[in-house]
Amino acid sequence: MLTPARTVIRREAGLWAMERALQRRGFRHVAGADEAGRGACAGPLVAAAAILPEGKRGEIDELADSKLLTALARERVYDQVVKRALAWSVVIIPPAEVDQRGLHVCNLSAMRRALALLTTRPEYVLTDGFPVDGLGAPGLAVWKGDRVAACVAAASVLAKVTRDRMMVELDGRFPDYGFAEHKGYITDEHSAALTRHGPCVEHRFSYVNVATASGRVNRPPRARRPAVADTSEALTLWPATEGTVGVASGEPSRPATPVGEDEAMEGEER
Repeated sequence: MLTPARTVIRREAGLWAMERALQRRGFRHVAGADEAGRGACAGPLVAAAAILPEGKRGEIDELADSKLLTALARERVYDQVVKRALAWSVVIIPPAEVDQRGLHVCNLSAMRRALALLTTRPEYVLTDGFPVDGLGAPGLAVWKGDRVAACVAAASVLAKVTRDRMMVELDGRFPDYGFAEHKGYITDEHSAALTRHGPCVEHRFSYVNVATASGRVNRPPRARRPAVADTSEALTLWPATEGTVGVASGEPSRPATPVGEDEAMEGEER
């Protein structure tokens, strides 16, 4: 039996080359998934998925890895992705769940849920960096996928813009930390605010710097929290008429993350 010829895609071929190659192989609906906020020590983890139309209808001006775009450019691309995508979805995992289940578990679960929520069923899935099982479709983890696959770049913009908007809102509720500026990532200003004020309920107490600032570093993450964060207001930011938005994972809780894994979470410096 003859083996199909191997498809070689070069990075310089452009952002749409990978999807076009898959579509030529018969996979019409190629979904991309990505997350935002993995390295932050405050705020939610947000995952998104998107399927762009075939051909010129799926080509979006300025589309690129969300981290390479200015804030204004991301907003423009976000509007175009929402307008043009065959399907898109966003899943929001609050900090308390990251503490309870562990960052990596939440990351994979959120991308899996975002893909499952797509109203158009993916025939092939591209994920950024991490392989995700249980998708019901063939898939491929692509290193720096948001820079080489349009659907992953679209998902990265959806996740980044959603999370940035939430962090701006949280800045109004917790003005001592500067969330609108650093979006919950570990900067000198954020670290100084943590030392001065201690963490709030929107911080991730499974991160060593937050646990240290809480004065409860020897206690499990859930025992470090002063209260449970209220995520109900987040729903008002995202109209239910466009795409799909999920809050938290909706999956059974798991035992608290072991202390050894807590220490590895610190700012994702590993």
